[in-house]
Amino acid sequence: MAAAATVSRAWQQLRYSGSLLQFQHSRAAAQRLGCPAVQRRSFSNNKILVELDEGTGVAVMKMKSPPVNSFSLEFLTELSISLEKLENNKACRGVILTSVVPKIFSGGLDITEMCGKSEEHYAEFWKAVQQMWITLYNSSLVTIAAVNGSSPAGGCLMAMSCDYRIMADNPKYSIGLNETKLGIVAPFWFKDTMVNAIGHRATDRSIQLGLLYPAADALKIGIVDELAPEENIQKVAAEVMTQWLAVPDHARQLSKSLMRKPTVDHLLAHREADIQNFVRFISRDSIQKSLQMYIWRDIWSDFLSDILSTTWVGH
Repeated sequence: MAAAATVSRAWQQLRYSGSLLQFQHSRAAAQRLGCPAVQRRSFSNNKILVELDEGTGVAVMKMKSPPVNSFSLEFLTELSISLEKLENNKACRGVILTSVVPKIFSGGLDITEMCGKSEEHYAEFWKAVQQMWITLYNSSLVTIAAVNGSSPAGGCLMAMSCDYRIMADNPKYSIGLNETKLGIVAPFWFKDTMVNAIGHRATDRSIQLGLLYPAADALKIGIVDELAPEENIQKVAAEVMTQWLAVPDHARQLSKSLMRKPTVDHLLAHREADIQNFVRFISRDSIQKSLQMYIWRDIWSDFLSDILSTTWVGH
């Protein structure tokens, strides 16, 4: 039996070496003929930029919705469509999710989508939030979050929905589900995602207190899997992706489904009720007043910042 296993491994290595040699010869021939060795495809919309390297099978999805990559209805729709395009592209096996906005991965839910709108709008918006999470959490692709900035609330959910999370090693960046600080309750599937990542007790404390963890603490508690120098985070993400793609897709995908399907099915079974709960909650006068105060506080803060900046320049 041991001898047979040794022969089997040797045969597999020989087949791999032969395939690799054949690939290298093919690539060299293509280059001699003036053909590109690796084909890169990109597609972009207002909020999301995607670059797919068909040679490696890895796409980089860059969020580009300043100032904080907040989850507006447009942003969520574009993100879900971009992910579905990659899912349907046989050349794509993995995606690295990151941000082009300095110092921010994602600020989470766009508060303006939840304030002063109709109940129909709130329902449409929340359905888009659900769909983004379902598409990302349930993706057959390898998903790696390169968290190159702060990532509160929905941004934390997005990162935790990925298979692996690398965060920039910067004490100024933080991540967590801080909804209670805004007077909002994280829904059960936000909670379930965090429980799956860091355990029940740590989640209990985190979501009740609305804790935001600096990068080093996020690593300790398990919200992120690794820290990397900010300037090298994409390189580290690419190296980690190579490790994950070394596993046969079918085995990894089935294992992922085994772990995640019950969580996804829980939302799918209660999706409409979850939407209605959100609409009722967000429509309350007390919640609307809290959100309005938060919006005006940000507007006033930006206004004062502009005034002080102008005064300083004048001196």
